[in-house]
Amino acid sequence: MFFVIGRISTKNETFHGVSPFLVEKAITSGEGEVKSTKKLRSGDLLVEVESPKQAKDISKMKSLSTIPVTVKPHATLNSSKGVISCSELLNESEEKITEELKSQGVIHVRRITIWRDGQLLNTKHLILTFDSNKLPEHIKAGYMRLSVRTYIPNPLRCFKCQRFGHSKTSCRGTLTCAHCAEVGHESTDCARTEKCVNCKGEHTSFSRNCFARKQEKEIITTKIKKKQISYQEARKLVKSQTPTPGNSYVSVAKKSISAPSPDRNKDISGLY
Repeated sequence: MFFVIGRISTKNETFHGVSPFLVEKAITSGEGEVKSTKKLRSGDLLVEVESPKQAKDISKMKSLSTIPVTVKPHATLNSSKGVISCSELLNESEEKITEELKSQGVIHVRRITIWRDGQLLNTKHLILTFDSNKLPEHIKAGYMRLSVRTYIPNPLRCFKCQRFGHSKTSCRGTLTCAHCAEVGHESTDCARTEKCVNCKGEHTSFSRNCFARKQEKEIITTKIKKKQISYQEARKLVKSQTPTPGNSYVSVAKKSISAPSPDRNKDISGLY
């Protein structure tokens, strides 16, 4: 389980500049050897404990050596999301499925829906949230044994400026057309030549074939699989693997296809 340790200070002090020896000794003297300790960009500490007893003890911590602290569970690292597919569950409600699967650590269920011919339709695919950061390979739904695949969400694209990474409600950018990439108008009824805001390609900004969108999806995938790395770290890692000028994306893609990842079939993407 992961916990965030923050410093209580009237001067907005963090753990930046605090001796790593002091931190390590303070944690181990009180809780024993923990699985890992990492300093976040915010200056808070991210601590992963080994056992339920350590989790109970660290949650009661009031100080680290002589430094007053607050301790709280990490908002996302203590849970995981997976996808199951089952036609037999199409007529079951999300609430019913959650209730039936709670003994297996499921705390939330959301059904994936699709728009078709102007109608919102249910699919057989369900996103399950588990109360553990370790995703199970299978779950049992009654007599059925169902495989659980890693849930990789689609990139978040702003409907105002069309950039990735934020929503329209928090956008500080300029209104930009998703159809032609020109500023100052909506994409509704736009008949101009298609152009993407993000990669400058000859397609709309919402095209699933956009290189920038595929790269953003890869960043999200990397962040989820690497668990503890930040979005910025995942972005840097993916960017470092992006083809350099002179190497086409197609040539690199062919190399990737010739050596498929053993985890490829465990993920679900492209559905939502």
